[in-house]
Amino acid sequence: MSPVSSIPARRQRGLSLFGMLFWAVLVGGGALLALKVYPSVQKYLTTRGAVDKVMRSDPRPSTVPAIRSAFNRQRDIEYTNDMIKGEDLDIEAAGDGFRVGFAYDDEVELVAPVFLLIKYRYTAPTR
Repeated sequence: MSPVSSIPARRQRGLSLFGMLFWAVLVGGGALLALKVYPSVQKYLTTRGAVDKVMRSDPRPSTVPAIRSAFNRQRDIEYTNDMIKGEDLDIEAAGDGFRVGFAYDDEVELVAPVFLLIKYRYTAPTR
């Protein structure tokens, strides 16, 4: 009996070339998606923060135009021209104050004819 035949055959472990290519495409596609969507999400978070700041600064604003102008001032402070305008806010009377929110759609181009549609909606909590 030779020493080679007494050692049990071991199965090789690891990733094949096709497996590695599959994971590279999957991770690359996920990274591309994240990089394309990030500016849209950042714009939404900035807009949401501006609405919250306006409502925190004056929890019981007197008029709808006062809310819209306060939002536009906050928009100017944020240096964001992509953000919605004060005229795009959804403002409705709620009890002794106002409920402020917004809703908009954003299209993100992934690759030439393919777009991702994201629908954003937010309503500031009433105080």
